[in-house]
Amino acid sequence: MNEAWLKVKVWDGWVRLFHWSIVLLVIAQYVTAELSLMAWHFRCGYLVLALLVFRLGWGLVGSDTARFARFLKSPLEALAHLKHLTRREPDTEVGHNAAGGWMVLGLLALLLAQVATGLFANEEPGESYAAHGPFALQVGDALSAGLTELHELGFNLLLVAIGLHVAAVLAYAVLKRHDLVRPMVTGFKQLPASIPAPRLGHPLLAVALLALGLGLAWWLSTQGG
Repeated sequence: MNEAWLKVKVWDGWVRLFHWSIVLLVIAQYVTAELSLMAWHFRCGYLVLALLVFRLGWGLVGSDTARFARFLKSPLEALAHLKHLTRREPDTEVGHNAAGGWMVLGLLALLLAQVATGLFANEEPGESYAAHGPFALQVGDALSAGLTELHELGFNLLLVAIGLHVAAVLAYAVLKRHDLVRPMVTGFKQLPASIPAPRLGHPLLAVALLALGLGLAWWLSTQGG
């Protein structure tokens, strides 16, 4: 007898809010940099920082599918998973698969690097009236200029990683017929009835983590003059 499949909520609203907000903010970061709207570029950067603080905390104490301990597998498991990329099979993953978990970790690491270098970046090193990170004027022109270059390089690396991420999503759609986008929009996917639904984190805890991130971002934005 074929097993019944049920509609299960796998991604809470907080993870989806983080995901799509980061998408919009990365686009905004690119546009503001290209148009030299640096004051807005830094404002968007502070919002990215706030969201990262939330996501890191939610990855420790949030919903099952958001927790790093749940979806980070060994590199060997990730490679074994990729070996079967062309195999057509039902999608029974509750959250990130073994390879996707490492992609998430890599993207978060690149975003963190962008935020860290952005805190020391200066639109025009040596000019105190230029748009700059909160610590740019405190570390000296040479270091600020070097970190600004790393910030620009890091954004290019981030774009490459995002391109790989999009390519992977398309590959799963074409090769395996797995729709990874819809669940990240709706929160739900069809799973076998025998697979337990993931536990969802408490919304008050999510609000507290988001407030912490926003508070830290606001405080940093007031530093450095």
